[in-house]
Amino acid sequence: MGTKIVGTGISLPENVLTNFDLEKLVDTSDEWITTRTGIKERRIAKEESVVEMAKEASLQALKRANLQPEDIDVVVVATLTPEKKFPSTGCLLQAELGITSGYAFDLSAACSGFLYSLEVADGLLKSGKARRVLVVGVEKLSEIVDWTDRSTCVLFGDGAGAVILENSDDGSELLASKMYSEGNLWDILYADKCGYIKMKGRELFKVAVRNMEEACREVLETSGVPPEDISLIIPHQANVRIINALAEKLGIPMERVYINIDRYGNTSAASIPIALHEAIEEGRLKRGDLVLMTAMGGGLTWGAALLRY
Repeated sequence: MGTKIVGTGISLPENVLTNFDLEKLVDTSDEWITTRTGIKERRIAKEESVVEMAKEASLQALKRANLQPEDIDVVVVATLTPEKKFPSTGCLLQAELGITSGYAFDLSAACSGFLYSLEVADGLLKSGKARRVLVVGVEKLSEIVDWTDRSTCVLFGDGAGAVILENSDDGSELLASKMYSEGNLWDILYADKCGYIKMKGRELFKVAVRNMEEACREVLETSGVPPEDISLIIPHQANVRIINALAEKLGIPMERVYINIDRYGNTSAASIPIALHEAIEEGRLKRGDLVLMTAMGGGLTWGAALLRY
């Protein structure tokens, strides 16, 4: 039995903040942001809460999977911007969806949170402890961005992406996954005492490219899949230069790399499930295709997962 994604969904705030809007807030320019990050605009939640975005994405995923909330056994929410200190956003989402059985919890691994959650869900399904798992990556990073810090405020956006996973014998499978963390490097990317995101960009760039490449090569080697067989790579959308460097090192042409950072910026744990949903909707990812996903975030945390969709 393999782990199959049977439904996906996303939620994106209506409010769009462009680079030209940011020019009015801090000393920056559209050209500077675009050249260094690849970002043109991002979504900023005004009225939408973390739970509301998670709920909308989850309902879309349920509809596409032709399932009801009561069909879900476990809810896992990957986020670094929870709705409350406690209870977990997972429990709040469980209540909003009307799920009265099973259990729910949050997982905090920053930008790697979705991949960490995917590995947890795969383990629950393969062990028989769950039949269906809802995994949601959701962030409201606009609440922890210092809007006077031009080095970070241009990077981040808000949104949610959800997937529903279940056991299947039709060939769909999480072929390999590998997660890492290195707590000694926490001060490269973290939240300060005021709760604002702080980052050492140059150091993070080097570490991100190296570690994501190594994680990708490890899952490819474990599964016996050469890079040329990958249909699509969905990297965490942090910086287009990181994405380009990673693709070059792996020898994967850019036409097989999914990029939406220009429209959404860095949405942390939500970035991969948002991109995954869009790739499926656009027909760039079809049943039987091999998709390689990789991310790196604060912790430092990183990892990669290879899925036969």
